[in-house]
Amino acid sequence: MHRRSRGWDWVKGAVAPGMMCVWMFVGGLALGQAPAAPAPATEQQKPAPLTQDVDPVPTPDGSAAVPGGVAPTGQTGEVVKENGRYTLRADTFEVRLNASVIDGSGHTVETLPQDAFHVYEDGVPQTILGFRHEDLPVSLGILIDSSGSMYDKRPAVDAASLNLVKLSNPQDEAFLVDFSSEAYIDQDFTNSIAKLQQGLSYIKSSGGTALYDAVIASADYLSKNAKRSKQVLLIVTDGDDNASSATLESAIRRVQDLDGPAIYCIGLLFGEDVSRSDARHSKEVLSELAAQTGGQAYFPRSLKDVDGIAQEVAQDIRTQYTISYRSTKPPALGGYREIHVEAKEKGYGKLQVRTRTGYFPKGPGASAGGDGAAVPAGR
Repeated sequence: MHRRSRGWDWVKGAVAPGMMCVWMFVGGLALGQAPAAPAPATEQQKPAPLTQDVDPVPTPDGSAAVPGGVAPTGQTGEVVKENGRYTLRADTFEVRLNASVIDGSGHTVETLPQDAFHVYEDGVPQTILGFRHEDLPVSLGILIDSSGSMYDKRPAVDAASLNLVKLSNPQDEAFLVDFSSEAYIDQDFTNSIAKLQQGLSYIKSSGGTALYDAVIASADYLSKNAKRSKQVLLIVTDGDDNASSATLESAIRRVQDLDGPAIYCIGLLFGEDVSRSDARHSKEVLSELAAQTGGQAYFPRSLKDVDGIAQEVAQDIRTQYTISYRSTKPPALGGYREIHVEAKEKGYGKLQVRTRTGYFPKGPGASAGGDGAAVPAGR
């Protein structure tokens, strides 16, 4: 990804061939500290070609920080700073899940005990070792679609984005990305509403929609720079991807390789300029991104509904259960692991548990590709 030119160094996002981007309000990511009085980008401040930038994010191989829970040594769940980088220390075999529980009426259930949950990996029951139900701080990426068709929708989207942060845990950190044909960082990690608002002012609506590339770049950036183990991407877009070098499948695969963030999507798929076929395909894409990563996709009927959805997203993130287990299958076996979580408790009917659908193990001897199994799509 590029940085917006405000006196910062340009940084390329890690978008490998055939890979996609993560959670977004289409726009661009900016890294580093902003100067005291940043000025909007000018024609003389255009970013260098992406091919000339240095990729700061290595492909995960066990040596990089792994937010989802894989590190060979250290105290489980501890975030430490080593050589200028924050690393989540977790047991090699530990898998951490953030889960939301919904009853038959669509309401969130927040009072379940640990023994109500049952976790399965590739169909094999797993023993729950850690269980928490509290408002944990998160590292959040806000991805805003800045393609030309978003011009009239931006005021409502900007307001909803800021309200989302206002309603979040005060210890959260958020970064802002806008994407069109390319992705830009408009504001690095911060909990300052004023800085995020300033970052939103840099976004200009034009160009196409490289959604998948933005997801990959944002997920990589989050993996390398986030201080919180719980991580989320929020994407707001009004159309189909038409400019990425990556695919939907490769974007999902990259997120799962990274034990990456839950992706929440807000699809603004209404208006005379959106065809039924495009809206249907966009809805399928955003729903799949959310389902595979443990997030949720929303499709408001008008702009006036966007702010309410942002509030719902903030509430969902803050009321999740955190479950961890030690996989019965060694990481060295590699390959994609499918996860299924059930919740059963007296006094409730059928409960739905929303969490990520699987992961690729990290650790000594494990490879992200494992046995070459592809990420299941459309489950």
